[in-house]
Amino acid sequence: MTTSKHPFRLAVIGGGISGLAAAHRIVELYPRAELTLFESSHRLGGSLHTYRNQGYTIERGADSFITNVPWASDLCDRVGCGDQLLPTNPHHRGVYVVRRGKLVMLPDGFQMLAPSRMWPILTSNALSCCSKLRLLCEPFIPRHTGPEETLEEFASRRLGRKTFEQLVEPLAGGIYTGDARKLSAAATMPQFIEMEKTWGSLARGMKKRRTEHRDNTSTGARYSLFVTLRDGMESLATAIAGRLPRQSLQLGTRVRRVQRQADGNWKIEHDAAETGESFRGVILAVGTPQAAPLVESTADQLSQELQKVEAASSVVVALGYRSEQFRSPLDCFGLVVPRAERRRILAASFSSVKFPGRAPDNCVLIRVFLGGVLQPNWVDQDDEILTNVAREELAELLSVQGPPVLHDVTRWHGAMPQYHVGHLETVGRIEQVLQQLPGLQLAGNAYQGVGIPSAIHSGEQAAERLLQADLRQHD
Repeated sequence: MTTSKHPFRLAVIGGGISGLAAAHRIVELYPRAELTLFESSHRLGGSLHTYRNQGYTIERGADSFITNVPWASDLCDRVGCGDQLLPTNPHHRGVYVVRRGKLVMLPDGFQMLAPSRMWPILTSNALSCCSKLRLLCEPFIPRHTGPEETLEEFASRRLGRKTFEQLVEPLAGGIYTGDARKLSAAATMPQFIEMEKTWGSLARGMKKRRTEHRDNTSTGARYSLFVTLRDGMESLATAIAGRLPRQSLQLGTRVRRVQRQADGNWKIEHDAAETGESFRGVILAVGTPQAAPLVESTADQLSQELQKVEAASSVVVALGYRSEQFRSPLDCFGLVVPRAERRRILAASFSSVKFPGRAPDNCVLIRVFLGGVLQPNWVDQDDEILTNVAREELAELLSVQGPPVLHDVTRWHGAMPQYHVGHLETVGRIEQVLQQLPGLQLAGNAYQGVGIPSAIHSGEQAAERLLQADLRQHD
């Protein structure tokens, strides 16, 4: 990439993983840029938040990432923590799903929306006989040629209503904490839409994919593709921050407004400067609820489009127990709860089973998830109520005896964007508006994917676009 004789000032607003990835990419590609990263809180990392207490390593946000795309693992290598990556425990894979109040194992061979192997599903007790017979009809369901479908419509049409309710909805809910009646199938699960278009069947598509990538899709949930960091996910944020110029980090600094100036630069008004600061380029790496008001005064159309991307709140309750409090040892990675079960939790992750070093010897760490679009009021409850709900649900489902030895409650307000029907069109309009606003880019999980790798990719792409445009202009 060509460089300019004179460095120019660039700003990243938001110190989550997208903002950190964007800032790091700027430093990698053009270290002479005068970079400033604004973060309203006093810590970096956003959803990468590791907390240690009494020998437990608790992830208050994301606890792992998937490696079927390279963006997160590549970044780990570039910032020097690639050798710290840990795979999931190979001896206790699998996930429970609640059915009629009891735990049954999610069938091996069922991958989110598609059966990759029918026999494990047909012999599982997770579905009724009628549901299994309906699932066998999937290869004969015609392709959809109508308007965009919700996740509920797509899955029910191809797999049957009961399979959607019992398997697809709780798995999707664990990712988006959303309402499948509103989520867009094309935006949330595009690979399965493509399977239907290409092969006319999800089962045929999965069979073809398994043949081409046998090592990666031999098991339905692909647990072997998930990794974490030995010292916790926040260590990735720490490693990235260590590669940034120390003077570039402005923590505890709330940005109030981002406004385009007559000279084409961007003025950022924030708490640490009365008159604001001028930058050649800005990357907004915050959620859409935060980004929309920042640009409202200078780009009202962009602000309106950003407001269309709704976001859900959720709660994570971490509970530590002694192993002896469980009637039988935990033998899988967690459980998901279908909405039809009418329980108060969405899912639970057995952290100390998934990864080593998450709990002291002879102890167990479980993270319980509440809230989301369908149960929005939980985020406003106090810690004691949330802890008691999580305890009571685990006592019923896992037969846990006695109180936990440790508990920790984390609320994530408006942290999970909802890819509703029309989301792809909204993103397209946002991109069109940005073309009329040179020097401004967006990054984060609100646009092209919610996972850690997608968030990193979003930040790095925003940095590359910003640098390419500015450096061309200043050559």
